[in-house]
Amino acid sequence: MTRILLYSDEPILAKGLESVLRQVDGFDLLPTCTSVAGVMEQVAQGSPDLVLLDLTSEITFAVLTEMKHALGNSKIVLWVNNISTELAFQAMGLGVRGILRRTLPTDLQVKCLQKVQAGELWFEKALTDSFLCARRVALTQREGQLVSLLSQGLKNKEIATTLMISEGTVKVYLSRLFQKVGVKDRFELALFGLKNLTTGQLPAGEKGQRPGMPGLRSLVLERSPQAPEPPRYQPPLRTVLSRQY
Repeated sequence: MTRILLYSDEPILAKGLESVLRQVDGFDLLPTCTSVAGVMEQVAQGSPDLVLLDLTSEITFAVLTEMKHALGNSKIVLWVNNISTELAFQAMGLGVRGILRRTLPTDLQVKCLQKVQAGELWFEKALTDSFLCARRVALTQREGQLVSLLSQGLKNKEIATTLMISEGTVKVYLSRLFQKVGVKDRFELALFGLKNLTTGQLPAGEKGQRPGMPGLRSLVLERSPQAPEPPRYQPPLRTVLSRQY
């Protein structure tokens, strides 16, 4: 039997999916959790085989990272209405096994869970295609931490205190990041950070939290369709002379 744990903060929506999954042979549905804390409590009692996470505002990059460590070998599938290319890419990097749209027919939702449990991945072609149209900017550990804290709304002085560096060093890092990422100010950088870290918003109680937010390993940025590709260096043509025998 495949033990499935569902997390959702929408009771009516969860009830509908529960009724579908309970009719599937080989599925054993655990009590649905309505909070991240509830998921962690359920996991402490025994790891499920598969965890289906509704992508609520409570599911941030930090929470997803913590859950992945706590769940061990349990397979995670994100249940979404929409997800940014950036967050999807980061989730895949963490080891999320599938991203399932809520709007798919019920038979496809069941098929997704069965495929993932069998060891396969479930990512729609439109989503994986969007990765090809994205630009990835690798970050150092310190840069990733700084972007994460900046996206929480922390000021330079607060970031410096959290990372135990000087405020001047924070300014130097930010200046370098602006050039590296291709943004003009901290607001744009914070927006890119949010797209990579969350569904686009942070819960009210999380904005003031300093510890526990892991640094991103990269920023994934969607290219603007109007933006021309940077010119590529083309070596001059050389005339190749062949000896006639």
